[in-house]
Amino acid sequence: MVYDIAIIGAGVTGSLIAREFSRYNLKVCLVEKEADVAMGTSKANSAIVHAGYDAKPGSLKARLNVHGNKLMGRICKELDVPFKRIGSLVLAFNKEDMEEIHKLYKRGLENDVPDLEVLNKEQVKSMEPNISDQVVGALYAPTGGIVCPYELTLGAAENAVSNGVELKLECEIKDIKVENGQFILVTQHEEIKCKYVINAAGLYADTISAMVGEEGFSIKPRRGQYLLLDKNQGNVVHTVVFQTPSKMGKGILVTPTVDGNLLIGPNAEDIDDKEDISTTDLGLNEVVKGAMKSVPSFNVREVITSFAGLRATPSTGDFIIGESNKVKGFINVAGIESPGLSAAPAIAEYVVDILKSIGVAMVQKKNFNPIRKPVHRFREMNDQQRAELIKKDPRYGRIICRCETVTEGEIVDCINRPAGARNLDGVKRRTRAGMGRCQGGFCAPRVVEILSRELNIPMEEVTKMGGNSRILVGKTKQ
Repeated sequence: MVYDIAIIGAGVTGSLIAREFSRYNLKVCLVEKEADVAMGTSKANSAIVHAGYDAKPGSLKARLNVHGNKLMGRICKELDVPFKRIGSLVLAFNKEDMEEIHKLYKRGLENDVPDLEVLNKEQVKSMEPNISDQVVGALYAPTGGIVCPYELTLGAAENAVSNGVELKLECEIKDIKVENGQFILVTQHEEIKCKYVINAAGLYADTISAMVGEEGFSIKPRRGQYLLLDKNQGNVVHTVVFQTPSKMGKGILVTPTVDGNLLIGPNAEDIDDKEDISTTDLGLNEVVKGAMKSVPSFNVREVITSFAGLRATPSTGDFIIGESNKVKGFINVAGIESPGLSAAPAIAEYVVDILKSIGVAMVQKKNFNPIRKPVHRFREMNDQQRAELIKKDPRYGRIICRCETVTEGEIVDCINRPAGARNLDGVKRRTRAGMGRCQGGFCAPRVVEILSRELNIPMEEVTKMGGNSRILVGKTKQ
């Protein structure tokens, strides 16, 4: 088979691009080197939908951030993904910070960000009483919001597969050949032939681009560490709380999550290793200290987990989106650092427009369905809804994860959906089983049993995240 389009990288950008192409009569495949979608930056970031005041006017970041923000509500509704437009504050603690706030306000107006306001101390404290008494003012952006980045990725990938996209997991690109006007993607399993390539490989986009002789940019990893607090801290603030940004990024934030927790972080550290997602005492202490500058009243003893993510920082200072100057039909979608999550829906439309402009015939499908099959979230239902669901399927009456109230029915469903879960972390991202206070200490064995049963594999073959990450090595007794 020769695909019309192969998309390399199943993060939020690649998955939304795949979904956008699934609207058309095209043969499309989405290729990912890991065992699931959303395994890179898309599973570990701040989960913020930025308003768009920060990016330089005229840049791709500015243009696509603001448009992506406008699209986010509709897309999350279609994909049944939690999204809350809770607004954001950028805090100022002195005269110099207020000067920066006014610059951001002016920049936001140039970027067409709606309804921006500069607030004084009394207005800030009225809106968020737990913010530090040292605050002197803030920029308020009511269009800011929060989303679950991996749920958005999963929803997009699932909807793309439902509309005909072929998902190829654990399929790492080793080389790319160009023969007779076609691309041949060489993987450890097969050779994938296609007419056009979309390089959405995140941290490795420069490596993929170099395979076709395009070396005009480089990607450096920037590590950010986070702390996630229990849900009893989720109401400490009700908006996304930033500090004035620096050259290293938007700084350490304090924000509620769509699931009701409190998230603080990230710090910013330029590193060389594109796989290093370790956390350090120094980094996490920096996060706590930075967050307490904004909101001193959260309880650090309520931390339930820490993690780190890597941002794909480009040498160009802006998103790199466009056809290669050297190789026709090879489209780079690279350097998608913050506000990449916010911009992702707009990036997907932009990439489709690029292919249209270079002559790809786009005939819309008559049977394209933008609506993802709704997800039953037992924890969010009332008693009557729960009773009706259990009557239809008794497996929804068996609680597997007590911390997050996740049922057997939800786990079975997430395994059997298009682009369904194939390992423990896959179930965790789709259902939240294992994301609560005990972090899977009680529910993980039952999830392993369910995976074994539904996938019809021995329990010893169930993995944490694919590859060699097996949970069990064998039986201790017969």
